[in-house]
Amino acid sequence: MGNCFRKTKLVFKKAIGKSSCKKSKNKIAKASRNKENATVSTKIESMPVTTSIVSVKVSSSVGTMPASGNYTTAVENPKDMGDWQQIGKIRNCTVFTYKELTVATSYFRPDLILGEGGFGLVFKGVIDETVRPGFKSTKVAVKELNPDGYQGDREWLAEVNYLGHFSHPNLVRLIGYCHEDKHRLLVYEYMACGSLETHLFKRHNALTWPIRMKIALDAAKGLAFLHGAETPIIYRDFKTSNILLDSEFNAKLSDFGLAKEGPKGDATHVSTRVMGTYGYAAPEYIMTGHLTAKSDVYGFGVVLLEIMVGKRALDKRRPNQERNLVDWARPLLIRTPKLLKIIDPKLQGQYSSRTAGRIGNLAHRCLSENPKTRPTMREVVESLEAYNQEEMLYQSNKAAGIPDEVSEESIDCRSKELQKESESGPVESMVQGRRRMRPGNESKSDPPSKEFDHRHCPSLDEGQNMRSRQSLDYYDR
Repeated sequence: MGNCFRKTKLVFKKAIGKSSCKKSKNKIAKASRNKENATVSTKIESMPVTTSIVSVKVSSSVGTMPASGNYTTAVENPKDMGDWQQIGKIRNCTVFTYKELTVATSYFRPDLILGEGGFGLVFKGVIDETVRPGFKSTKVAVKELNPDGYQGDREWLAEVNYLGHFSHPNLVRLIGYCHEDKHRLLVYEYMACGSLETHLFKRHNALTWPIRMKIALDAAKGLAFLHGAETPIIYRDFKTSNILLDSEFNAKLSDFGLAKEGPKGDATHVSTRVMGTYGYAAPEYIMTGHLTAKSDVYGFGVVLLEIMVGKRALDKRRPNQERNLVDWARPLLIRTPKLLKIIDPKLQGQYSSRTAGRIGNLAHRCLSENPKTRPTMREVVESLEAYNQEEMLYQSNKAAGIPDEVSEESIDCRSKELQKESESGPVESMVQGRRRMRPGNESKSDPPSKEFDHRHCPSLDEGQNMRSRQSLDYYDR
């Protein structure tokens, strides 16, 4: 079944890619004509995406999760005005005119394109006094629906309904939208550092271990928020390209095109057509179509593994036994000596081996083939918070010249402990900041924690280009 799913997805991507590339060129030509004096001509590479249309009906209460939903997997137009009336109940968003967004994006200038997907093109823009009097100057990302694309009004409406009602620091904020004639646009907060995918797999300027763990914790909080709603929401497409980063490397989840309400009442799962991204989808979901919050936990485990190892979930360029990262690395996650050998070498060992072992164990539990033994996202958040505190203490001690004396014997001993933890479930309590120090150092106060290094974040204002292959799906995977 897994091979069938993979084959279907790859064929589907190939078909979309050919058409999407043609649409992109037409769109860019049109954008150039709108700006008579445009001097920049840009070739956009298309990244195909999986298409899913989600029809959502939400309650009218502001700031709450959708209470009920009707989901389809085909491109549809709204059947009646009742669907459109839902957006009128969203008070957290600003309604923009098409003319205003045209000005905000400098007439959809080609060199301001951030990315592209099945929905359409995403442009960088600025909304200020020249766009709308009284509006505080704000950098935005404007996503315009391609009327001839594979994703239609239902997808646009779902994005407005979900993000218009959600409010959380780790979910990308929907500032507003435009629904005028045939124009469908979404206005998001601008995430200056693009996607996690853009940074994680670079050969140079690697993200530091503390930043990686901060991103993992932020993303976990976003998922935990969705799962903890009165009507749980299953994200269903958790991956590095859907985790966006602001200028301070705060992580936020984007693109709710595949999101689905979780089981209600006594139901244990939701039966649905298998959709998502191969390599991140939980095995039981691929085999049965049974979707639960634990399906998201598996996807989180894949991303956590990618963050630690610095390799993609799937890569045909790697040796045969390493092409599927989970299959290759999962047995090593609870064997600390072996785990330390596969952690991203770009980190140059600048992390606590003890903390790395614990996070490896957490990833191992998230990737369990039995969904019942996976932790909840709330448990994941609690564990990561504890591990991050421990890592901060390690970094502080290191800066103060206090060594982290970990012998080979202690590493082997810890590996056995991790194996027991994996069998018995998460550890309920941890000794915070457990460190072996030199005699006389026990009473030293902790120096201030080090700030994160922001040098990895590209500055678009300085002419940097975000339209790399990895970021073409910006806001739209």
